Amino acid sequence: MTRGQILQINISPGGVPKLPIPAARVSRLGIEGDKHLYRQHGGPKKALMLMSAEFINLLASEGFSVYYGAMGENLTVQGLPYSDWHPGQIYRAGTALIEFTEPRAPCSKLRPYGRGIEKRLLRAPGESGFYASVLEDGIIQPGDTIELVDHVVAYASSY
Repeated sequence: MTRGQILQINISPGGVPKLPIPAARVSRLGIEGDKHLYRQHGGPKKALMLMSAEFINLLASEGFSVYYGAMGENLTVQGLPYSDWHPGQIYRAGTALIEFTEPRAPCSKLRPYGRGIEKRLLRAPGESGFYASVLEDGIIQPGDTIELVDHVVAYASSY
């Protein structure tokens, strides 16, 4: 089984950066208290956005001024290889059940973190983060396990 850890949970009143919170109640529309500035963000198929801590650390080592939450991710995860992320994967995150829906497309709001960051985020699958829907409501806290429990191939092919 593929298994990682929730390192940080982040929300904002809209936009980036998102700031850490100690725990989250997660439901069909995402984390309670999290807001979005634009209609293309959020909703049932983009309830959560996840990013790899390892990749954020790599970006920082390349000179981008990023940190956990800066990229707009709700869940900063570690130990879960982003190159293996695909639509249709179902994960248990804390007590919630989530399904990866689609990779996140980088946007111009990330430009303050460094020239060329949007292009850099497109080099490999999963680097720019991944959206997820919430299949079962739950509570997520830093330190919780995030573990692959299933992969729905038919659902993944619809994207």
